[in-house]
Amino acid sequence: MSESGVADGRTSPIQWAHAHVVERHLRSLGALIRRKPPLTEESITVVDQPMLKRAIAAAALGNTMEWFDFGVYGYLAATLGKVFYPDASSSAQLLATFATFAAAFIVRPLGGFFFGPLGDRVGRQKVLAVTMIMMAAGTFAVGLIPSYASIGIWAPILLLAARMVQGFSTGGEYGGATTFIAEYSPDRRRGFLGSWLDFGTFIGYSLGSFLVTVLNAWLGDDTMTSWGWRIPFFIAGPMGLIGLYLRLRLEDTPAFRKQLDEHDAQVKRAESASREIGAIFVRFWRPLLVCIGLVILYNVTNYMITAYLPTYFTDVVGRSQLSSDLLVLLSMLVVVALIVMLGRLTDYIGRRPVFAFGAVLQIIVAVPCFVLFGMDTLWAPIVACVVFGAILACFAAPTASTLPALFPTTVRYGALSIGFNIAVSAFGGTTPLVASALVSATGNHLVPGFYLIASGLVGLVAVVFLRESARQPLTGSPPQVDSPAEAARTYAAARKSAAAVSA
Repeated sequence: MSESGVADGRTSPIQWAHAHVVERHLRSLGALIRRKPPLTEESITVVDQPMLKRAIAAAALGNTMEWFDFGVYGYLAATLGKVFYPDASSSAQLLATFATFAAAFIVRPLGGFFFGPLGDRVGRQKVLAVTMIMMAAGTFAVGLIPSYASIGIWAPILLLAARMVQGFSTGGEYGGATTFIAEYSPDRRRGFLGSWLDFGTFIGYSLGSFLVTVLNAWLGDDTMTSWGWRIPFFIAGPMGLIGLYLRLRLEDTPAFRKQLDEHDAQVKRAESASREIGAIFVRFWRPLLVCIGLVILYNVTNYMITAYLPTYFTDVVGRSQLSSDLLVLLSMLVVVALIVMLGRLTDYIGRRPVFAFGAVLQIIVAVPCFVLFGMDTLWAPIVACVVFGAILACFAAPTASTLPALFPTTVRYGALSIGFNIAVSAFGGTTPLVASALVSATGNHLVPGFYLIASGLVGLVAVVFLRESARQPLTGSPPQVDSPAEAARTYAAARKSAAAVSA
């Protein structure tokens, strides 16, 4: 590496990427010194470390509960089909169950449109407390619904209603949680700290899928269909109360408080226009499209593995329920093992290289992995599940730190919730339904792999237009650091960078 800090021809690709992240960071600091009003040492935000830890725990627990439900629902798809659609054929039962799963995603954009702008107006913490209550209530209610044998058509109707409540609340959950963690995190550690949010996601899914696997093995099919399927949904109630307690103990984010404290009248005038949903689409359509592209990349893969593969293994490949559950759980454990490490790596080399590596790898191996899934051996599906877990970790690790950086503070919660939920609803949540329907219609067991290739190509286009945000202050916010000493070093680096440009 040269003395200027720019990588030369003898450096590794990782060193080269890190050098450019550092160089871009220094340029951005210099630009803050030259702006009006200029950056001062006092304006740099020093993060409250105990509050930061509570914020990460509270946000991650919400995701844990949400994905505990998804893991349970995906693993219980065949059982729920028997409970709520007993008169249909097995394939029709699965389609009906996945259609109910997808129906929740129809209302997710509505939740995003409602909770996102509300979070920009009244604060992130208040809205996240409300979404936690609704999520816990909706999940708990599923366990209370009588079977089709007891109340007939009202059973699937009530299931659909509970899923709608879950979907509406989830529309404000992920956008708010990512905004909350991003606005609390120091700039140089945002990738690492943000990855804990999706670490909670896959812990929740793993816990839900593990619980269903144990219950299936312990209780058997008949007991699970009779009453055992209710147990996982009842567990969500206490989890929601714990998450609510943690969220009520939090203050709102430094970025949100700072904009209210320092520029109250001006910000309120700006927010009144920015909160208009139409203004978000008009003023921020470019980052909105990048957001949608990245979410498609992440969530098509995510829902293909978490919601569709358990059923693909049992109904298409013909594996036993236990082996199918364990294979998908293996993918989730790979994500859990890698995600925080990759999150830290994104702070070092940037978010774009990690996204791009995962997208290219998915395009190359998606179809071969589905070939491995169909082989009548033990090692082939294990290898494919490990590979898919590594790819998914490449998308999950940088997402929570990348998406909030696309938008300024005044519209961050709203714009992120809208973009995220449009993409998840149209492409992510419908993935198991579309994949199942395509396999049934074509008879081609490799079709899901081609669907993953398409999402990988969409994601690569989004990465091309993505602005690197590693170590950068969030748009509209001053730098955030861990300590007063780091604030002094950051200000000195900003002055030195500005002086070098002036010279």
